Amino acid sequence: MRITDLLKLQAIQVNAKVSTKSEAIDTLVALHDKCGNLKDVAAYKAGILKREEEGTTAIGMEVAIPHAKSPAVKAPALAAITVANGVDYGSPEGDLSKLIFMIAATMDGDVHLDVLARLMQMLMHEDFTDKLKAAKTPKEFLDIIDAQETAQFPDEVAAPAPAAKKDGYQVLAVTACPTGIAHTYMAAEALQKAGDKMGISIKVETNGSGGAKNVLTADEIANCDGIIIAADKNVDTARFDGKPVYSTKVADGIHKPEELINKIVNKEAPVFHSDKKADASAASTGNESFGRQLYKHLMNGVSHMLPFVVAGGIFIAIAFLIDTIAGNAGSGSFGSVHPVAAWFKTVGGLAFNLMVPILAGFIAMSIADRPGLLVGLVGGFMATSGAFFANIGALTGDEAAAAGVASAVPSGFLGGLLAGFLGGYMMLGIEKLCSHFPRSLEGIKPVLVYPLLGLGGIAVIMCAINPIMGWINTGMNNVLIAMSEKEGLMIPLCALLAGMMAIDMGGPFNKAAYVFATGMLSFQTDAAYMIMAAVMIGGMVPPIAIALSTNIFRSKWTAEERKNAPVNYIMGLSFITEGAIPYAAGHPWPVIPCCIVGSATAGALSALFGCKLMAPHGGVFVFATMAGTWYLYLAALAIGAVLGAILLGLLMKKHQEA
Repeated sequence: MRITDLLKLQAIQVNAKVSTKSEAIDTLVALHDKCGNLKDVAAYKAGILKREEEGTTAIGMEVAIPHAKSPAVKAPALAAITVANGVDYGSPEGDLSKLIFMIAATMDGDVHLDVLARLMQMLMHEDFTDKLKAAKTPKEFLDIIDAQETAQFPDEVAAPAPAAKKDGYQVLAVTACPTGIAHTYMAAEALQKAGDKMGISIKVETNGSGGAKNVLTADEIANCDGIIIAADKNVDTARFDGKPVYSTKVADGIHKPEELINKIVNKEAPVFHSDKKADASAASTGNESFGRQLYKHLMNGVSHMLPFVVAGGIFIAIAFLIDTIAGNAGSGSFGSVHPVAAWFKTVGGLAFNLMVPILAGFIAMSIADRPGLLVGLVGGFMATSGAFFANIGALTGDEAAAAGVASAVPSGFLGGLLAGFLGGYMMLGIEKLCSHFPRSLEGIKPVLVYPLLGLGGIAVIMCAINPIMGWINTGMNNVLIAMSEKEGLMIPLCALLAGMMAIDMGGPFNKAAYVFATGMLSFQTDAAYMIMAAVMIGGMVPPIAIALSTNIFRSKWTAEERKNAPVNYIMGLSFITEGAIPYAAGHPWPVIPCCIVGSATAGALSALFGCKLMAPHGGVFVFATMAGTWYLYLAALAIGAVLGAILLGLLMKKHQEA
């Protein structure tokens, strides 16, 4: 959906006579109402104000993008104003907002996220924002947007892009990351810019959190020279059968876009051949190591698991917060005493209990496609129950004693990982064994043979490994409890994990630390919550440290780096480490070491202050759910960010403006 499809001339006001944030909001809401975009003006404005209470929507660069998803909206739409003298919109950079867009989104779908992502990509071009601010009429304003959107996203217009071949695009690409938020779109933008610079027509499909966008068509695939897959999880590749395909990590799409395009142009990419049995989710492995394949399978499981962990964890944290407010903090049933707290705890627990089965299920599905989903889910569930041969009912405590069997011990997160990988590869083996069946039985294999053999096989595997993994799981829990009781041990661990979050800003080290922390949450112990707090603060420090450094040590950074830095305050406070990637790519030394030191320091201080966090995502927006003194956690964040910024100022060389 194009910006120009959502923004009408009547919804644009240039040189608006507003002097406050409140007046700007009223003007923009009135423009929406004037265009007939709203069912209920008051309800929509209430949604805008509620969003602003969560944090300013000013993004720096003299731009603000207030938005609300509301049942009061008839259809997705935009309104925009320019303000010559600017208004104070609470920008983290301290600048006045002179260009303000307001997004009105309906409750179905995530149009507001798509529009926000599109606007952010366009507004990164400084000359574009300057032209908008200088527009004299609404028509000129809209024409500037149309020209920029056409140039930046040529595949969406009816006419072919200037650089495109007569019969399609020369190079196609697919980008995807486990969370489907930052890396996915950064890699897409980098590849598109590199293609434009090189004169190579390119179209990029993004497999983001809202699903695949800009999807490659069969004709485009047939006519292209080759396809780049820059992804850290499996994507639809069976459609590329017989075409040159170069598969790599999503970070290469961000840092090495020209190199990847040259792989296709210079015919260095291997021809991909589908196995003809897997469907569209089969992964391209032609130029990937076995370790890389394992990583992608793991990230596929993690990406599907995260919503359960995040939503469930936040609900549980809210339950503890409610009981704390109600004065029940000392109760043995803390988190479930107050009826409302008990409701949140129960619902959160339901989502949380699905974490391991979902992880295992989608790891197995990544390996063996749909036949792997059954074995992964069942294996993951058996890991959480701890069932084994002598106690298939997973009895514990008095029930196990009464039945005369050993008590079941859940193998948890680690057992789920094994269930996913072992179940997936077991299903590949079963499919291979069944490949010699008569053709007349092909129809019953996926609905009868594979499920029966797979279910029996994973049941035997999990019954065999659950006692061992349960023992390991219990040992890990005991070690964490012991470490939490000795600050001298917990502090170095938290510092290490927090530092890992800054090594590659969302890459394998970052993901390893985060997956470890979210996995430990299943123990629901103080030690696990301390680790989660340290990992989150470690991911928040790098973007904030960089933004601070660009403000304090301005001579060390380019004008473009300084202009783009304010958005890093928002990304850092929201626990989106990826905001630091462009700066780490441009200055790996000293950005990465300085951020590691800042993150590790913040993580160590978080542990020293005894900060415990039940919510696995959200940044400052979940501080209220913290067990302990939130202001000490904020102090640890500030100290780590300031230390990183100072180190950057000392070690960065002074930039010489051209």
